[in-house]
Amino acid sequence: MTTTERCIAAAEAHSAHNYHPLPVVVASAEGAWMTDVEGRRYLDMLAGYSAVNFGHGNPRLVGAAKAQLERVTLTSRAFHHDRFADFCGQLAELCSMDMVLPMNTGAEAVETAVKTARKWGYKVKGVPDGRAKIVVADNNFHGRTTTIVSFSTDAEARDGFGPYTPGFEIVPYGDLAALEAVVDENTVAVLLEPIQGEAGVLVPPPGYLAGVQELTRARNVLFIADEIQSGLGRTGRTFACEHEGVVPDMYVLGKALGGGVVPVSAVVSSREVLGVYAPGEHGSTFGGNPLACAVALEVIAMLRSGEFQERAAELGEHLHRELGLLVGDGAVDAVRGRGLWAGVDVNPSRGTGRAVSEQLMARGVLVKDTHGSTIRIAPPLMISKEDLDWGLERLREVLEA
Repeated sequence: MTTTERCIAAAEAHSAHNYHPLPVVVASAEGAWMTDVEGRRYLDMLAGYSAVNFGHGNPRLVGAAKAQLERVTLTSRAFHHDRFADFCGQLAELCSMDMVLPMNTGAEAVETAVKTARKWGYKVKGVPDGRAKIVVADNNFHGRTTTIVSFSTDAEARDGFGPYTPGFEIVPYGDLAALEAVVDENTVAVLLEPIQGEAGVLVPPPGYLAGVQELTRARNVLFIADEIQSGLGRTGRTFACEHEGVVPDMYVLGKALGGGVVPVSAVVSSREVLGVYAPGEHGSTFGGNPLACAVALEVIAMLRSGEFQERAAELGEHLHRELGLLVGDGAVDAVRGRGLWAGVDVNPSRGTGRAVSEQLMARGVLVKDTHGSTIRIAPPLMISKEDLDWGLERLREVLEA
């Protein structure tokens, strides 16, 4: 039995089987490359679903974490600490907002956004207690907590976990008319991914996000943008909403905010919206801890330079041009995405997305499948053009085979 087989067998024996990972056991990583327990190297073309936007072991982020580890890592929110104000202030500025409510994981941030919208609806908009409604899109992915799966249309994520939380209405993604038809006086928010990641990197029709903003403003409804995967440089802009000149009422952030070092998430909004909270109404022991703030502050500083956004835009243009050449030869049915983010629909005749992912793994490239025959490509933003082309060449080999 190989070391890989022993590690996987041990994990299968003692962990819940809530994931079906590719059969690779990573031991170390640097930049865009990972090395397994057998010493084999792999090009990471997933980047932890955008959590590792700045590369594995980024020296600036590791340095910030190490420095903070030697000072203080956790105070709880029972006390102030000296990194908190800077983190909240600088993240608010990056988002052109006023206030920040920090959490840890993306799902926690989405739950926080839901609670915030409801509280705002009752306290500011004047919705009758218990009547608040939030509109979401089909094929969404916002996390896997009980409330979040209550408004999921993915049977795998939802089935068997009821009873479900009420208060949500689902409309087709990208359909402004359908959205307008369900928004009423009790609607407190529209919660959307500017680009749907788990659904296969689905980009909405041009003008959709701007239309959502116009509609929500006219109806006194909050527009909540879940930019957990799409935000912080992935699409070639700091936020995917920027491609339509849109600033939502609330950003939900996570993944890359922790630089792939620690889990960091946040809800960022105006004083009118986040000001609805009173002490004791919401919180998290680890949310906004000193270590998280130190790493996130370095992430914000890196984004301020614009270097990563520019790189994602330039390399993304190259990525989509090369992937576009694969469409129409019988191997690839469609390619979607923006920046260094793509969903590739493999023709079922060439195999499932899982099979293609396994064949790429055998050639030294790591990606992940979704929804049958779709694979997602989202390398670290610091990947070199040479490495990106090497990975794309491996994809061509697999599809031609």
